[in-house]
Amino acid sequence: MAASVPGAPSLRLRPLERFFEFSLFGMVASGYGALAFSGELHPTITALAAAVLSLRVLVLAGRLRVAANSRWVTGAVLAYLGFYPFDYLYLSEDFLRATVHLVLVLAALKVLTAASERDKAYVLVIAVLELVAASMLSTRLTFLAFLGLFLGCAVATFASWEIRRSLASPGAVARAAADRLALQLATLTAAVTLGILVLTSFLFFLLPRTARAAFRHLWPDRLFLTAFSNEVRLGEIGEIKQQATPLLHARIPGETRLGTLKWRGTALGEFDGRRWYNSADPGQAIRIREKQVILAGDDQRRRRGRRINYEVQMRPFTSDFLFIAGLPEALRIDSPLLIRTRSGSYRLGAPSPELVRYGVYGFLEEAADDPPLTPPPLSAEERSLYLRLPPLDPRVYELARRLTAGHTSDFDKASAIENHLRDQYQYSMRLAEREPADPTAYFLFERRAGHCEYFASAMAVLLRAAGIPSRVATGFLGGVFNPLSGWYVIRASDAHSWVEAYLAGAGWVSFDPTPPDPAAAQPGLWMRLLLVADAAETFWNEWVLQYDPDRQMTLAARIEQRRRALSLNGWGEAIRLWRRGAVWVELRLAFFGGLAAAAAALWLAGPPAARWLLAQRRARRIGRGQVNAGDARILYQRLLEDLRRRGIEKPPCLTPAEFAQSLPDERLRGLVAEFTGAYNALRFGGQTAAAPRMLAILRQFRRRGAGTFRPLK
Repeated sequence: MAASVPGAPSLRLRPLERFFEFSLFGMVASGYGALAFSGELHPTITALAAAVLSLRVLVLAGRLRVAANSRWVTGAVLAYLGFYPFDYLYLSEDFLRATVHLVLVLAALKVLTAASERDKAYVLVIAVLELVAASMLSTRLTFLAFLGLFLGCAVATFASWEIRRSLASPGAVARAAADRLALQLATLTAAVTLGILVLTSFLFFLLPRTARAAFRHLWPDRLFLTAFSNEVRLGEIGEIKQQATPLLHARIPGETRLGTLKWRGTALGEFDGRRWYNSADPGQAIRIREKQVILAGDDQRRRRGRRINYEVQMRPFTSDFLFIAGLPEALRIDSPLLIRTRSGSYRLGAPSPELVRYGVYGFLEEAADDPPLTPPPLSAEERSLYLRLPPLDPRVYELARRLTAGHTSDFDKASAIENHLRDQYQYSMRLAEREPADPTAYFLFERRAGHCEYFASAMAVLLRAAGIPSRVATGFLGGVFNPLSGWYVIRASDAHSWVEAYLAGAGWVSFDPTPPDPAAAQPGLWMRLLLVADAAETFWNEWVLQYDPDRQMTLAARIEQRRRALSLNGWGEAIRLWRRGAVWVELRLAFFGGLAAAAAALWLAGPPAARWLLAQRRARRIGRGQVNAGDARILYQRLLEDLRRRGIEKPPCLTPAEFAQSLPDERLRGLVAEFTGAYNALRFGGQTAAAPRMLAILRQFRRRGAGTFRPLK
């Protein structure tokens, strides 16, 4: 009789039970992973759930025992339900986040203490709720990975659950080894999961992602980086530079070595000693017709020099400024309105919750063949604004006077200040341990080290002290070209500040007083892995999250174009491709020959080697006494193989007992009869103590030759 599944499973059901438990836990863990990697949950709740799930791993591994105490679980649930209003009002400040926190905590508690079949059904429902919540919150590629893992665990869970139910019925007989059954279930699970993903991927890319737009207003995917707004406090950009989150992706056709471009966001003109900011500026509204607008006049567009045409994908964050490299002459964007600010920046009406895509046709001033156009002079109000300073340490004015002494032009004065800061000060990402009363004086005369924000602020202050209008520009510097995706990757760590000085006859000119970072990371294995992940993320954003009817039509048009090309000259194209393929194979014949030989060797030797390794593993397990009813059949087959090598074949019509009595040799008959009795005791009686006896008889067979047997004592 088969033991019932609820409660303690019988010995022959234990591997299947463990497979089921791990599959069910995998569903919950993959749902938790999809939520945790969305980056939208409170870290305390996420860490608490991770700790409880880790305890469950120890329980499944047999390292920890946790008794299911319904009173304790009920008390914990009631306690968190009392905490839920506080989470909603003060911690999460959002109904959806607070509800997901509740589901996560309930999942962790139920998984840790689940014992009955009803508890496991609850765990299954909670795991599904986790994945549904993650689909609403996450916009990252990691969700696809956890979705595949969840799907595989779900197939394994439902399959093993049905097998457990069938084996629990009266009269069930073990037909094979349970560990082999677990391996077959795992293989079947992987095959079914892969098939589901392949079959659904076609429909996934055929239909636009309309559900994403429905949830966007509930959960905007936005980073809160205040240093790229209309105000920046000294030290904030340094904090951003310690993050590696990709914020911009730029595609510049034909260009792979433009890693020193400055992606300008805005320029800040007012300084109060601790922060740079801009007062309220309504700006100039520019209407956009047919998704494009001309930003430069005819004189600028006639200037000779280098121009670049690029596309930018900007991840949503607090700033509503567009980050632009070079002097923009034309812009393409799907927006009805663009605002040009007093500082020459361009911004949208409000920060967008969506991925912002825009294209720019820009002029590179540093590569210009013609001189710059004569700029309009600053008004008295603007000049006063860009020269205004708060009360400063007298040493700042003295340093500005000393550095500009002997120079007649504003350009020479600005260059002298720039060179002094680059040569006499050090770059450091280590933030000050205390906030000084006068950050500028502290940087210039005490610490003499800092990051770009302090260098730019110090130069702008020294320029104003010398009578030169100046402002601090913020944005990004450089980026890394990803050859896998063809896009430049600009991360938060590329955040940068520099200085713009107004020079008579030249207008606003950029200066960068920040010296190179001596500790800049060199490209290595980790960077290459990040580029691979970023290429996958770019593909995810471009062809999944941003996949709409327009892109659907673009993809269909490309397929139709290829089809027409093949149909018009299909035979000639096929011959050309065949010849190219033949030449390619011929050049790599040695490689393919070695690969074919390795594949043939693996095909011939792989299955026998796998069977041998599996047999050795099973023998070691049986030798340790870890046996079940299904192992009896395996040991009996091994006995028949030994007898077959001795020329003795068991007729299919005889039972094991009849076959033992039919053997002519008395000693051989006694050994086989004894082995048959142990076989029946293990397979049908569940007596695991019979297994060592069967192994001892098998070893006796291998030590003795044919016809020479000594009865075992």
